[in-house]
This record gives sequence, C-alpha cells and structure tokens, in this order.
Amino acid sequence: MAIKALIADDHELFRSGMKQLLIDVLHVQEVREAETMDRALEILTSEGAGDLVLVDWRMPGMSGPESQAALRDGFPEAKVAVISAWEERADILAALGAGVHGYIPKSLPSTQIASALQGILDGRIYVPAAMGKRDGGAESGGAQKLDQDKLTLRQRDVLAELLKGQASKEIARTLDIAEGTVKIHLAAIYRALGVRTRAEAIAKMSKAG
Repeated sequence: MAIKALIADDHELFRSGMKQLLIDVLHVQEVREAETMDRALEILTSEGAGDLVLVDWRMPGMSGPESQAALRDGFPEAKVAVISAWEERADILAALGAGVHGYIPKSLPSTQIASALQGILDGRIYVPAAMGKRDGGAESGGAQKLDQDKLTLRQRDVLAELLKGQASKEIARTLDIAEGTVKIHLAAIYRALGVRTRAEAIAKMSKAG
C-alpha cells in the first residue's frame, strides 16, 4: 500500500533529511513539506492527511497541545506524531495527552527515528526512553510494571485501545459501549496504574512493555 506523509517543520535542512529517511528507509511514496502550521493545514485540507503527519512541537503557528488535539481530531485517518528538539517531560506528556501517536526527539539516531516511525505506522504509541526515568533521573524499574490481574477483561480491552491512541469516543465505538462507560473504565485503569492522566498511562505502559 502506498504511504503518504507530511513533514511540518520550519527548518529546511531537517525537513530534507527527514524526507530522505522516509523515502529510503520506510519506503514512503509521497512526502509533502510545510514550513509553517498554516501551510501544513493548507496541504492537509486540499490534499488530505495521508497516513503520517509529523509536526515540530514549537514551529510557527503551533500552539502546543491545542494544535495537536485539533490535528488529531480533524484528521483521524492519519497517524500524528511530534518530532522535536524539546525533550522536557511536561511537553511530552502534554503532547501524548492531546492524543498524538508519538513524541520523537530529534536527538535520536536516524535508525531509532525510523524504528519509532515504523512503530507508529504499525499502530503503536512511541514514547521517548527519557519517560522511563523518574524526575530525579533514576530508572523506575519494577514500579512501571502493571499487575494485569487488577484489571477486568473489559478494562484490558479499553487499555489496549487507549494504547493505540484512541480517544474515548473512538474506544466507545470500537468496543460498542457508551462513552461514559469508557470514562469509568479509564478511571479504574488510572488507579490500577497509579497515574492520573491518559498521557501518564500511555507513557507508563509504553515503557513497561
């Protein structure tokens, strides 16, 4: 199947390198480029989102989580991922909380970036390795492991859809249950994981797996 992607980043050299990586390593057939968020939206609106949308976290016209959530909701057929030089934990959690399919640091080697993007295209959520560390820098180790026995079968189903990047409405539609029921399941899942938000749950499960 032909893969269509968009790279939205205000650095021409980075766009050029990323385009080459997408074509040479991931065999993407069509790569569009945009230097501003306004231009990216023009392309997405006129040509369609395609399969993969990569956006810089702090490029011109980008307003953080609000823009990410709008992209995710407006173009649900595409995998939306942040690729950024900023690696602060708060930024990563904010992006994941907005529903993106991954947060990829630009500092990663090209092979790891390619692997992360392939995982995203395959339906997985990518979380940087730095999220596997506590604020003090120590590895969290066994604290990340979830005792699956704490969850009911339905809660595990909801968790599986959550890790695919599905919003509550999408989870409800996939599992054929009410959105309110999904939210109740999510609250129970968060308690079992020892987290408070969707972003923290995705980060914790991604590193535990």
